[in-house]
Amino acid sequence: MNSKAARLVLVLGAVCLVFVLTLNAQVQTQTNTTSQAPSSKTTVERGTIVYVSGNDLVIKMEDGTLRHFNNVPDSARATVDGKEIGIRDAKVGMKLEKTVTVTTTPKTVTTVQSVTGKVWQVMPPTSVILTLEDGSNQQFKIPKNQKFNVDGHIVDAWGLKKGMRVSATKIVEVPETIVEHEQKLTGSAPAPPPPPPADQPILVVEQKAAPVEVAQAAPPEALPKTASPVPLFGLLGLLSLASSLGLRTARKNR
Repeated sequence: MNSKAARLVLVLGAVCLVFVLTLNAQVQTQTNTTSQAPSSKTTVERGTIVYVSGNDLVIKMEDGTLRHFNNVPDSARATVDGKEIGIRDAKVGMKLEKTVTVTTTPKTVTTVQSVTGKVWQVMPPTSVILTLEDGSNQQFKIPKNQKFNVDGHIVDAWGLKKGMRVSATKIVEVPETIVEHEQKLTGSAPAPPPPPPADQPILVVEQKAAPVEVAQAAPPEALPKTASPVPLFGLLGLLSLASSLGLRTARKNR
């Protein structure tokens, strides 16, 4: 509550000090609350989960900034694709949308306290002290330019005298503001990858074994030439000579 708006008012009857014939002091208190038209403000924030580990969450917002949410409670809930999930169900790629509605309702709490007592001391034009039924004294402030009706005569604070029995009304108005927050967290799971078109063949990768090289035997080396044809020619000549000697001997024998 805001105490700056509290004010003390002395009024005639319900508005100022009036003189009454009662000898006993009585205190009555009434409280009334009036509300003004409420105002609402709604903000929407959107982002995509880029990291999640345990209860730690990192969301990339629409403006490109990263927000780290540390130790997200297990009781936190979001509605994703119509299903309620917790932090343990969060996945990278999920899109989240938080809608926050703040409703502000101005109110004024008015407390009216009526006190009846005897004038004990007057400090015109600002205040008066009354003696209450229990014998205690209480000071009341007098509003500026306040007038009082005393036996049909209109007087100001200077006209009050000690011993007069009066009724004082103390009014305190305190403005307060009621603020209500409503938060709604929704989202959607990442879309699965599209299947390949029906007329597009599925690529199958076939791994071929590396060719094995077989070592081939080297051709034998040619033998070195060590023989000479001269002895062969000599042998042929001896055979021819022997043949001719044989033919000559046969002719002689005939």
